[in-house]
Formats: sequence, C-alpha cells, structure tokens
Amino acid sequence: MRGWTSRRRSRGRRVGGGRLVAEALRVGNCSGFYGDRLSAMREMLEGGSLDVLTGDYLAELTMLILGRDQLKDPSLGYARTFVRQLEDCLGLALERGVRIVSNAGGLNPAGLAARIGEVASGLGLSPSVAYVDGDDVRALGFEGALTANAYLGGWGIAAALAEGADVLVTGRVTDASLVVGPAAAHFGWAPDAYDALAGAVVAGHVLECGCQATGGNFSGFREIPHPTLPMGFPLAEIAADGSSVVTKHDGTGGMVSVDTVTAQLMYEVQSTTYLNPDVTTDLTSIRLAADGPDRVRVSGVRGSAPPERLKVGVNELGGYRNVVELVLTGLDIKEKAVWVRAQLGQRVRPQSIATALGPLPREDADREEDASTLLRITVQDESADVVGRAFSSAAVELALASYPGFTMTAPPGSGTPFGVYRAEYVDRSAVRHTVHHADGRVSLVEEGALAPVTRPGERSEVTSPGLATVASAPSSTSGKRVPLGTFVHARSGDKGGDANLGLWVAHDGSTSYDARVAWLLATVTPDFLRELLPETRELDVEVHALPNLGGVNVVVHGLLGRGVAASTRFDPQAKGLGEWARSRHVEIPEVLL
Repeated sequence: MRGWTSRRRSRGRRVGGGRLVAEALRVGNCSGFYGDRLSAMREMLEGGSLDVLTGDYLAELTMLILGRDQLKDPSLGYARTFVRQLEDCLGLALERGVRIVSNAGGLNPAGLAARIGEVASGLGLSPSVAYVDGDDVRALGFEGALTANAYLGGWGIAAALAEGADVLVTGRVTDASLVVGPAAAHFGWAPDAYDALAGAVVAGHVLECGCQATGGNFSGFREIPHPTLPMGFPLAEIAADGSSVVTKHDGTGGMVSVDTVTAQLMYEVQSTTYLNPDVTTDLTSIRLAADGPDRVRVSGVRGSAPPERLKVGVNELGGYRNVVELVLTGLDIKEKAVWVRAQLGQRVRPQSIATALGPLPREDADREEDASTLLRITVQDESADVVGRAFSSAAVELALASYPGFTMTAPPGSGTPFGVYRAEYVDRSAVRHTVHHADGRVSLVEEGALAPVTRPGERSEVTSPGLATVASAPSSTSGKRVPLGTFVHARSGDKGGDANLGLWVAHDGSTSYDARVAWLLATVTPDFLRELLPETRELDVEVHALPNLGGVNVVVHGLLGRGVAASTRFDPQAKGLGEWARSRHVEIPEVLL
C-alpha cells in the first residue's frame, strides 16, 4: 500500500539519508451516532487543522432502523443527516484538503455515494467520491434476516484513499476502521504491522463515539470547565508507529484527560483483547499519559494477528410491542400493581407481558409526586393487532374500573415493530470486501484466513501482564461503607444482549492511586459484582483486569435479553448501569479514603 499525502501541505520530514518520514496524521470525528450534532462537521472543519474527518453513524440498533427504512423505500438505508452535513460543508472540506471518511452508507453505500454526487453537482463541485461495500451477507445462510452485515476492516478504506478519494463512504465496517484505514494509507503500513494497526484501532475506538472522549457521559462531569459550552469533538494525532495523542480543537467545550480517554477505552469491550478484522489489540498494553492541557498520549499498544472469521451483526424482526405507564399513588402500591396487571392480562393475552414497578414512595409524603411511583407494562407479540388497538383499548377502558387514583402518563399508542439482534461469524473468504473507486474501477480486498488469537465466540483467557507490578492491596481490615464512586469512575453500555461495565480509579491527584488500583483489582470479582448489582445474581459475569488503565472491564451476559430493540428494561442499553454501580455502598479501607 503506497502512502498518500494531504494536498493541503507536505506531510513528511527528511531524516538521515534523505528518507522522508510521514508526520502525524490528524484525524477528527464529527459524529458518534445517527442523530449526533449536525453542526459538528462544520465545527471540526473550521476549528483547526485536520487531514481526515471521520463520522460514525452506525450501531446495532441503527442497522435495524435503516433496515426498516429500506422496507418502506429500497433507495434508502443510509444516514440521511450525513447528506445534510455535506450540503453545508463539502466545499469547505475540499478547500481545506480534508478527506471525509464515514460509515454513513449503512445498508446502501452505493445509494449514498450517488446522492453525494447529486449534492456536489448542485454545489458546482467535483469531488472524487468512492464507496466500500460487500458487507451484506444475507445470502450466506441468513435469508429472512432484515439485515446481516459482516464487520469489515480498514483496508478497503485505505485503498480508496490511496487512489485519491476526497469523500469515502462505507457499509458496515468496524467503528475503529474509519481511523485504521486512513492511517494505514498515510503511513504505508503492511497488513502485518500489527502493533501500529493496534495503535490505530485504539485511537479509532477513542474517537468513534464523539464527545464521549471529551467529557460526555463522564462520571467525573463536575470536573469539566465551562459546562454550558457545547463539547468539542475529539481528534487524534497519529504517528507512524501507531501511537497517538488524543486532543480537541482549542476553544471548544469539554475536556480531554486520562480519565475521559479511559472512559471511552472501557466502553463496549468484552475482554482484555479487542478483536478487529485487521488486528487483535491487547488492551492490557495501552499506556496513557497527560501530554499538556487537553492532550493525552496513547502509547505501548501491542497487536497480533486478527481472528480468522468475521463477525456478522444480524437483525431480525421479532414482532410488535406496546407499553403503558401508570401512576400509582399512596398506600397499597404493590397490591394496586398486581391488580391492574391481572386486569390487563385478562383482556389481552400477548406472547410476552412484562411489568416494572418503580421504587415504593416515601411514607407520609408532603408532595403528591413524592407519594407516587410508576408502573410500566410492556407487551410483545408477533401480531400487531394483539399489542395495538386491543391493548390500548384495554388499558384506557380500565380508567374507571381499576385501582384508586388510576392515571396514565399518556395513553398507549399503536404497536410498533421491534427487532432482535444476534452475532454470527463467517469465513473471511466468503466475504467480497469491495472498493468502488471514483473513476468506476472496482477492486477487491483480499480477506484470506489469518491465524486466530482468540476464535470468535470463545472467551478470552488472556491474563494481565501488568498485575505483578501493581502495588499490594491494603491488608488493614478497618473499613468504611461509602459509595463505590467515591474514587471509582464508571462507563457502561450494551453489546447485543450483554452489558459492558468499565470501572477504574480516578486520577484525582491522590497519593493512594496505586493502592486504590490494587484494591479495585483484588475486590471486583464476579461474586462481588453480583452482590453489588443484585439484578445480575443469576447471570454469567466476567471480570477482566486492565491494570495499565487502573481498573477492570466487566461483562454481564444476558442482562439486556435479546438486545436493545427487544429489551423491556427501562435502561435497555445499560447506559446507567455504571452510575448505579458507583452509587452502591461498599466497604473500603479507610487508608484509601
């Protein structure tokens, strides 16, 4: 793979013998999900120097949403907000020589590329637009699935950029590939440059969720300066060896610190290794260090051969569901909930009916709201009729014939379709990873089988090499019951039906940092987690130590059922799981407080 250079300025420096060494590649992000801040693309382009601007629009739920879009109109299936951003910013990006790389193509990258061409023509511009596809694998035994997309790597992106693409859109590539591809093209990395590739994966993982790396969803949010200023989106200065510095444009809101970067590194990972199509990344090898105001250096990342099979995200239509939320006030709350649940169950008989009762209200409350709680009843069935008008009518007709004080927050509407997500795996050789260049040429990316480190679907048994160097946990038995979040940060999220929870010790300047890390690593076990979060007691819990990051990564299997689109939990993506964990009281040695 030959390297490419920015048309905006020279991207290299001469060293001994006249050899040209590529300078750091500045890669920014302007979207962490489909629906993120529309103005972010312009903010990133105008805010400072960039070589590449990426946008991540896809998630497991997003693929389902795009699939439902295509059921209504086959010409859709891509992130339409990306088109609106380009209508505003394409000329600016071309003027500044910034390449745009995005997975906004979703289920229809060809359609999005054509739409971009129309937008460019309307603006009087002639960008080189390429796209990558081949991720749709419904024909490989997934017939009947609404979507089935293999997670592709970054080499198709690299090939398109090496051939001069100004704008590149893809289907389902891994989120980190949006950074891996440009870095591989810029530095001319070989496919077996595993350490460099792993470093780029880490940079990509930090950038992919936008403002989550600059203070968004951060448990230490009280540290953020100027909290009313819109948060800046992150960027990474990537070096030829794969190391990077994570930062943001000057003058933007939020902050970049070791803790905000750790928060994103802990997000949506499921062991001590992070499997990507191009490399297996050893998360225990990552080293973070402050590198100035709003700058964090990421180094030491080690990589090895990628898995020999590719992950496939499969979405199927699971049926229809509806929900009613009832207000229960005063005395006999539990009995009221049981009664109305039984009344509804007699009127409609869906395949699934789930109830969730909020906390019991305070006795003798001096405000009506404090004397009330909510009861949420969710029904699911393969028939839209069962959970639609039949359920809505049954709920409304109980208004004068059920518990005293019957009140709904809003009448239930029509039943809505929901999807079921699952992960599958396919051989690399079965996938046609295809690059469609701007001049009409089509090339294939070789996806030959590679030696696996951990086979997809297997649990990683990698041990953490840094454990032996961590200070010993305090032996004192004198402890105090305080919230876990007294000095522990958390970040949580979803992976299909599993919940991911990262816990790490805050970098708050305490001289007890090493001892606190040792305590956390020694304390957080599967049994401890089940006691900490009682809803996990009957579930399979894994704990993976990440001593270089000062914490652990926890995976709770099955907490979210069949995935976010089918979950009946009030927090279907486990976004609040980490904050619940931090609020729980545990016994901590007083010497650490």
